[in-house]
Order: sequence, then C-alpha cells, then structure tokens
Amino acid sequence: MSGPGVQLHIQDHHVVMDNGIVQVTLSNPDGIVTGIRYNGVDNLLEVLNKETNRGYWDLVWSAPGSKGMFDVIKGTCFKVIVQNEEQVELSFARMWDHSLEGKFVPLNIDKRFIMLRGSSGFYSYGIYEHLNGWPDFDISETRITFKLRKDKFQYMAMADNRQRVMPFPEDRLAGRCQTLGYPEAVLLVNPKDPRLKGEVDDKYQYSCVNMNNRVHGWISFSPPVGFWQITPSDEFRSGGPLKQNLTSHVGPTTLAMFLSSHYAGQDLVPKFRGGESWKKVFGPVYIYLNSGAVGDNPLWLWEDAKIQMMNEVQSWPYSFPASEDFLKSDQRGNVSGRLLVLDRYVCTDLIPANSAYVGLAPPGDAGSWQRECKDYQFWTRADENGFFTIKNVRPGDYNLFAWVPGFVGDYKFGDFMKITSGSYIELGELVYEPPRDGPTLWEIGIPDRSAAEFYAPDPSPQHINKLFINHPDRFRQYGLWDRYSELYPDADLVYTIGVSDYTKDWFYAQAPRKKVDNTLQGTTWQIKFEICSVVKGSTYKLRVAIASATLAELQIRVNDPNARRPVFTSGLIGRDNSIARHGIQGIYWLYHVNIPGSLLVDGTNTIYFSQPRCTSPFQGIMYDYIRLEGPPCEEI
Repeated sequence: MSGPGVQLHIQDHHVVMDNGIVQVTLSNPDGIVTGIRYNGVDNLLEVLNKETNRGYWDLVWSAPGSKGMFDVIKGTCFKVIVQNEEQVELSFARMWDHSLEGKFVPLNIDKRFIMLRGSSGFYSYGIYEHLNGWPDFDISETRITFKLRKDKFQYMAMADNRQRVMPFPEDRLAGRCQTLGYPEAVLLVNPKDPRLKGEVDDKYQYSCVNMNNRVHGWISFSPPVGFWQITPSDEFRSGGPLKQNLTSHVGPTTLAMFLSSHYAGQDLVPKFRGGESWKKVFGPVYIYLNSGAVGDNPLWLWEDAKIQMMNEVQSWPYSFPASEDFLKSDQRGNVSGRLLVLDRYVCTDLIPANSAYVGLAPPGDAGSWQRECKDYQFWTRADENGFFTIKNVRPGDYNLFAWVPGFVGDYKFGDFMKITSGSYIELGELVYEPPRDGPTLWEIGIPDRSAAEFYAPDPSPQHINKLFINHPDRFRQYGLWDRYSELYPDADLVYTIGVSDYTKDWFYAQAPRKKVDNTLQGTTWQIKFEICSVVKGSTYKLRVAIASATLAELQIRVNDPNARRPVFTSGLIGRDNSIARHGIQGIYWLYHVNIPGSLLVDGTNTIYFSQPRCTSPFQGIMYDYIRLEGPPCEEI
C-alpha cells in the first residue's frame, strides 16, 4: 500500500496509531478505542460518552449455574508486537490466575489492533485461551462494540434493502417512546426527528444470518463519512451459516458479533467443564472508513463499503497478523468434491445438489454443526452442478456436513477428515439420500430451513417500521404474532390440500391465541386432505421440518382432535425466541412421524397440529416444510 508510513505514539495513558489517513487512539493498558480521527473529524466515536464506553471488546460469562456477568475487557499489559512503516500491531492482554477466580472470566485474553500503511481503517482480533485445570464457566456472548457520534451518524445500512435514517438514542427514553412487548421494542411517540413519529424501533429488526453478515455500519451526511464493520470470514462464528446475529442499531452502535445465543438459546452457549483446555482466535475484523466529496450522494459510501468488503473476503486469510495462533494460507488445507442427491421418488437419476450448503465442522452427528459453538467451522455453497470447494481450513479433525435446499434432512460424510497444512483433499462424488419412505401425497412449504414462504400479515397500523412496507422480509415487522388472533377470531387455521395456498393460508408462526380477556390459549391447526384408497395394513410417513421453536410443543393427532394420546409429541423444544425477535428461522428440527393406515379413512382425513404451550405470546413454532408420504412402492 502507498502513503505515509505508520507511526506509533506511546503516551502515559494512551497509544496512538497513525498512517496519515486515520488516527486511532487506545487507552493504555486497557486497549479501549477512545478516539478515531478521520477526514477532518476529530473523533468519530461518541465524545459525550466516557472513554470506556466508545470502542471496546466485551463478553458475558458465568460460573455454572450462576447469573451472567457483563465484562468490558480491559487489558493489564500493553505490548508493541510489530512496529515499522508498513504495519503496527499492538497487544492489550489480560492474563488470568486463581487469585481472580469469581471476579473475571477464567480466560487469558489478548486483544490485538493492527494498522497498515495506506489502509483507510484498522483491524482487530482477539485470542481467548482457557488453560487445562482452570475453573468451569459458560460464555454466552462476546463481541466488539463501537458507539459513534449521534450528531454525525444518523443513517444506518446493513443490506441493500435494509438501510434508513434511524432514531436518536434519546428517542428510546421515557417521554419520547412507549415500550412495547419487551424492552428492545419501542414505539416512537415524540422523536427528535418528527418524520419517525409512530414507527417502531427494535434492534432485532436488523439481525442477519452469518453468511450475509459481511458489512454494515453508518453514514454521516455532513461531512460525508462512512463507518463500516467488515467481517471477511465466518470461520470463528458459531452455529453455521444460518445462525443470526445482531448488526448495527440505534446508538448509533455497530457490533462485530463473534458469539451469541440469539435465535438459538442455550444450545449456542459454550460450556467449559472438567478443566478442559481451549483456545480460539476471533477475527480479525476490519473497521473501514470512507468519505465522499461534498455534493456527492453520500449513499455511494455504502456501495464503496461493499467493494471493500469483497476485497477483504478475497484477502482471507490475511497474511499480516503477527500471532502464530492466526494461521496463514499456506498453513491451511482445502477440500473439494461434488454432492449429488438420490431421491428415487423425485428422479431415478442422481440429482446435482444445486446450491447446497457444504461445511467442515468439529466431529459429531449429522446436523450437529448448528449447535456447535466452541471451535471453527468452514462453509461454502455448491454450484448448480453440486461442485464445491472449501478453502483455507485450519488443520484439525472434522466431519463434512451438508444440507440441500429443496430436500429435508442433513448429510454427513461417513469418515473423519483430517486436515493438515498444505493438504488438498479431493472427495469425488458424494451422494446424499434424504429421508424418504414413499411417494409424496401432499406437501406444504419449501424445505429450505425458513418459514419465509408462508403468510406474514401486514402489521398493525400502530406498529409499523416503514422500512419493511412492501419489503421481502415482511416478517420483520413488530407484533405480527398478535395478528393471528385477529385473522382467526373464532377458530384456528384450517388448511385444505389442493385448495389452500401456503403463501396465503398458512400463517408464518403457530403462536398462542390472545382471547378477549387478554389471556392466552394454545392453538390447533388442521390439515385436511383426501385419500381415495387407504392401504390399511401399511404405514404412512409424515415429515415435519421445523424452522424455529420457542418453548413449544408439537402434538399431532389423526382424525380425532380429542384423542387422549397423540400419535406424536415433540415434548418441550426450542429457546430460539425467533417470533419475538423477527427472525424467520432458528434451530432446525426434523421429525419423522409414523401414521398407521388404520387411522386413515377413504375420503377426507384431518391431521391436527396442536401447540398447547401458552404462558407467553412468543411461544410457538415456525414450520419449514411438511410432507405426507404414502406407503413404499415396490417398483421404486
């Protein structure tokens, strides 16, 4: 890169990295980012906040069985790792010993900050280490938080179709808003910007799945400046490509999320037991700053940030981090192959696994990757012919997993895969045989691990975020769960195969019904279908794929809604909270329900889906896909 060399200025209580484009000030030895000077603005961070509340790494941890504790990670030891004209890398470490037990999370934490010559921004990564024999603990969240100047940054962007002028932080205080069903959601009643009056603000409306969570941030219109958080790889994130995380929200706040239980619950909380050793590198992520000329459209800063994001992705893994724990490209391995699908009731030939999600994750059962949260995962998408390549995999033992849009279930390659430095493994053709017993008699939805294809109603006129009017993500509006009771005031949903349309007639979530007295009750949905000639001695198979569940239970009955014992019950499942948090997916569940032919009749049949749990309006189920299969055919 061209431009002046990188300079480092070490002061009593601060250190400053400066490459002539951007100047970053960090507290010494805490390693808190207290100032970012760029494009004539003395500080892009909120100068009204205390220095400790501007740019920081944080985490939430607990001893087993204890309440979580929020910790802004402050270093106790400052070191210069690299200092030359091309690069400065700084370390702010906090080392743990037994005298700190109960006070701090039992981790050695080394926060690193990097500035390169000619770079319009800076990088940060962290190395977390739990030594053998140290105390047990849980860590439910860790991230980097930046709080920007509210007088400058009022326009947030995290996708081409999710960007807007945002409320001020004061708009979320008493007198300017009304709190809705939970603290994160408020109705703006007297905002500083009167154009926003009557809208809902909720940070969860701006959540994003990992695979799409690459760049987000804020734009200042005067002067035209952009502040962007770029995450070039998902390898250090937990839960796989569909795990959702927060991005940016009112503050103005920008987050680099590494670990969270959002849209998953305790399944995605790493729990360290028995004194196990553990080490993980989170990041690096890039804080990118850009600017435009006065008079230019400042929204072009978003387009430029996307280009920079692609450059960062193509540069991964970076060559410049100094820690030996961050492995460079020549220390990693690669895997390639082709995935095909064999479903003889769809096609007698092998079907290319078009756009399949293929990944390497720590060894486990098929599908275990979505609950894996301690180590690294490496995912890619197959092309239209099922060919895939997973590049730059850290050495270690993995299983290869996959799932294919359009088919239910999870694929797992049978053998462990040992990745070594410089290795290139060619797997050839792999064949996934999804669950299937017989021909499809009927189906509802699309097997893609999301409920997005189902009916999401218009929000209440009192609870609108204008961004999501006529938006493909209709489900992100607040309060849609309450609309069910309005749309079905007297009786629950009835879906008739061959007549109903799942895009209009299957509600996006089976949540409790709110009665006139504001109490809640469970719901029972009906699926009506015809069978001309039941094979009485055979077994029919009902496949039920669930996109998300929150403290819910699915009970299935056939032709008798009052049967004391259901044909199937899931038991209590899920802590995703996707209904409240405007997600359309969470942890995936797949159930295979045997329906004896003796329970079916020639003519009209009804399957009853009951969700009886109803202590909260946010309990419920989002379905992905439902299919009834007939008995096996001998000729298949």
